[in-house]
Order: sequence, then structure tokens, then C-alpha cells
Amino acid sequence: MQDAFGRSFAYLRLSVTDVCNFSCQYCLPDGFQKKPGPKFLSLDEIRRLATAFAALGLWKIRITGGEPTLRRDFTDIVRTLRAVKGVKTLATTTNGYKLRDNAQKWRAAGLDAINVSVDSFDPQVFHRVTGHDRLIEVLEGIEACLDAGYEAVKINAVLLKGINDQALDSYLEFVSNRAVSIRFIELMRTGDNEAYFNKYHVPAATIAEQLQQKGWVRKTREPGAGPALEYVHPDHLGRIGLIAPYSKDFCASCNRLRMSARGDLHLCLFSEKGVSLRHLLQSDDQQHQLQEFIQGSLTTKRVSHFLHDGHSGGTAKLADIGG
Repeated sequence: MQDAFGRSFAYLRLSVTDVCNFSCQYCLPDGFQKKPGPKFLSLDEIRRLATAFAALGLWKIRITGGEPTLRRDFTDIVRTLRAVKGVKTLATTTNGYKLRDNAQKWRAAGLDAINVSVDSFDPQVFHRVTGHDRLIEVLEGIEACLDAGYEAVKINAVLLKGINDQALDSYLEFVSNRAVSIRFIELMRTGDNEAYFNKYHVPAATIAEQLQQKGWVRKTREPGAGPALEYVHPDHLGRIGLIAPYSKDFCASCNRLRMSARGDLHLCLFSEKGVSLRHLLQSDDQQHQLQEFIQGSLTTKRVSHFLHDGHSGGTAKLADIGG
């Protein structure tokens, strides 16, 4: 799959629910609010969707949300996607709420990689940001993933001015003896967070400067990798990554598409709206039409987002389409 600008797409972020049980300041400060609309994608719809994308050359799927593990059939979703021909890497992003008790089961079901959100290693700050006093449980879940033999274990931290932008040392200490990647994600402007963004946004370059001063060096991007710029250090088992959507040419390496939990294809995280594929997910006999529709939709993908111009698209909250 290629767009009009020659970018290839091998990576799908597949949301399976909008629901989340955390109330992170930067995402769902008021907690999850139920909205009217169709039901979330069924297991059969998910299978048909993944089959079509894989037939077009996609080989990496990340299950997202909301909090994807809140779906009662989450393990079945993992098994279903694992069985799709052509899917080589299957990952998920989670708040870690259920991780400690399920890491081994999900690995056995076919999950290869996992990202866990940890915005602070300080329990009080973690509670303040997420609304939950569960840092210890989440960290135990990460250790369970390492014990279970996941191919990749990563930690996501949204970079917040005055909250965690000066806490780099705690993250470096964590990866000193663990083969874990930390991903600092620059806070992004969305439809309803202007005041919060203006107060807490800090460029990812501030972390890059700190890393360089401490002897960390940039690593070459791996095939199929996301947008993170990774740094390594000879004295640390883990890595540090920076996701900086406001940096120059950020969109030039775009390799991902997004599906909402209700069946809408989003060509960009900051698009005005998605296009529904759901009418083509009702039968196995619709595969050819579905693939043609996906290919045709790619021709409309824009060269870049317009965050620098103050336009964040139609997405009110990142949880609406899985971040």
C-alpha cells in the first residue's frame, strides 16, 4: 500500500473500544463519557478487516483503545489476529491495569509486543496524572511481560511541563538493567485540550538535549518501526525514544493507518473525519471490494498534518481513535 507521496503502509493501529477506566489529564480528564453510536467492531468484523489489510501487504497490527483489555473478548481478539495470514507482529498499548495477571496468557495467545503507559515513576505524580493509585501494579505488570518473553516491552510517557520533563533520571535508572524502551511522547493539541496544551506542552527536544549530554546516541530506525527517534547508551540495556509530532518532516516517515472501534478508517491521527468501512465488513465475500476501497482511500491522504497551523483536525480526544 502506497499513497500519492510514495509512503508505504505496513502498520495498522486498530482500536477495539473507546472505553477507558483511567482518567488521564491529557486524554480523558473527566473520565470516559459514553457516546451514542454503533457497537464496537465484532470479532468477525475485526478478522475480515485484518485479512484485507494483510492481503494488501500490511504485517504489523497494534490493538488500541480506549483501554483495549477492557473488552471481555480481548484474548479472543489476540488469537483471531494472530491467525491472520501475513500478520508478523501483533502488539497492544495498555494502561497496565490488567497486565500483572494476564501477561502470560496474552503472550501465549499470540501477542508479540506491548506498550504500557507510565507517565511517572513517582506514585503521587502517577496518581495525579491518571486518577489511579496503581503504579505498583502497573510496574509489576511490566515485570510480568519481561518474564513472559515478549519480543518488545515499551513504556509510553506523555511529556508534560513541570510534571515529568525533569524526571529523565528515573526513567534512565529503570532501563539501566531492563531491556525496555521508554517512549517520551510530545503532548499533542486536540479539539478540546487547548488550555491544557498551552500550559503543559514542552518540545521533545528538551529530552534529546538531556540525553546527548549524558552520552546517549541516536539509533538507526528499524523496518516497520513507529515514528520514535531512538537513543542508546552502552551502559544501559534499554532504550529511550522520542515521538515529536511538531518536529520538522515528522510526517515524511508515516507508515501507519488507523481504524476506529466503530469501523472508520482514519488516514491521519489529525484528519477531519474517518471514512466508514463497516458496510464492507459484513461478509467474507466482500474482501475484494474492501481491499479496493482501502486502496482508493489512500489516494486522499495528505502530505502532512497541520498542527503547526493550529489545526488539530476533527479528533476531540485521542482515545476516540486509539492515539
